[in-house]
Amino acid sequence: MNQNRSLTTSDGLDNVILGYHGPTPPVSQLPPRGERFWIDRSEQLLHAVNLLKHARVVGVDAEFTQVRLRTSKEVVSTVPRLALLQLAIDRSCFVVDALRLHDLSPLTEVIGNPSIAILLHGAGGDIRVMAERGLHVAHYYDLEATSRSIFGQHESSLAAMLQRAFAFHLDKSLQRTDWTRRPLAPAMVAYAARDAEVTLALYHWLDQHYHAILELQKNTGVADPVARWIEPFLHSNSSLSAEMAVTDAKTRGLIHNRAQVLADCRAALVTVRHPMRRSRLLRLIADLSLDQLAVDILPLLHAATADERSASVRALGRLGVKSAEAAMRSLLHDPVQEVRKAAQASLRNLDENEKEPPVQRATPIVAADGTRSWIVEKQQQTQQGTDEETGWKSRLRSIIDA
Repeated sequence: MNQNRSLTTSDGLDNVILGYHGPTPPVSQLPPRGERFWIDRSEQLLHAVNLLKHARVVGVDAEFTQVRLRTSKEVVSTVPRLALLQLAIDRSCFVVDALRLHDLSPLTEVIGNPSIAILLHGAGGDIRVMAERGLHVAHYYDLEATSRSIFGQHESSLAAMLQRAFAFHLDKSLQRTDWTRRPLAPAMVAYAARDAEVTLALYHWLDQHYHAILELQKNTGVADPVARWIEPFLHSNSSLSAEMAVTDAKTRGLIHNRAQVLADCRAALVTVRHPMRRSRLLRLIADLSLDQLAVDILPLLHAATADERSASVRALGRLGVKSAEAAMRSLLHDPVQEVRKAAQASLRNLDENEKEPPVQRATPIVAADGTRSWIVEKQQQTQQGTDEETGWKSRLRSIIDA
């Protein structure tokens, strides 16, 4: 893709240039390849664990396949099946045959040790498939998320980052191979080991040049010190909308009035440090139309991570904070493409809010028996404006303040 292409607009805003256009540290040299060990017997695994458990960081990658299962009710589903687990430390990489070794529990001393940082690139899938085998990661860094925070979503893949950091071309030709075949060809074992090794190398490069951002991405399983009703939104596992969550929290006595909603969200902005969780918090604030928190959000337009800059400019745009327009406009020249696009969309939203009345919105209401219904309210446009006095915002505020 040509990084100098533009996404043109017709509303007078600056064009959005594609790609990352910020500074990058000089290219480094990949460390020499260490010794590789094929592990398919219990005694070999124990020996590997004795070496791995003394490491401070361990690069990890997993190879797995999707297995089709048919239940007694003839329902077909696919589940991931761990085939290989690769663990790299300085000068050594261990490729564990997870098909032949039915008991991987010795690796808990490494994977589940909170004093050892597990390094993953795109952690979600690998963490889930390891958990299926009883290996629960206690402390990890997702290098894909870290890279995305610095360079943007389109330049955060392992291949893109290795090209940027080491001018190294990552061969992915065996990515879709059948990892359940045995015996594995030496080229396949080497391919599997290499991903764990370069993940370790990339961690050291990021730690050298972007230590502060890397530390923000640390995951230790410790819950954020926030109000209980906010916690589900930080992990995107709330079954309720923002409005319904506030109503439910009031019913349970967790929220007493609007001032407490504001105070809870303001405190969370201070205590939540992980970029993705803070981005979700900003979305919650915008969903609840807490425009009083605009002054707390404004500094995040200059946050170190692209996640937070994008989320903060989107929140300010949705809240309709016209006074922040100049600061939001400066992000049209941000180094990261996603931030520039978010700024463009938010500024357009500000303009549209000035020209058009608010649209209809379905307002959820909980009945005494717990059932929910929605009433679509037409919001009336008056000289005073309607945000505070009619529509779903005022209904929500009346629920909180009741």
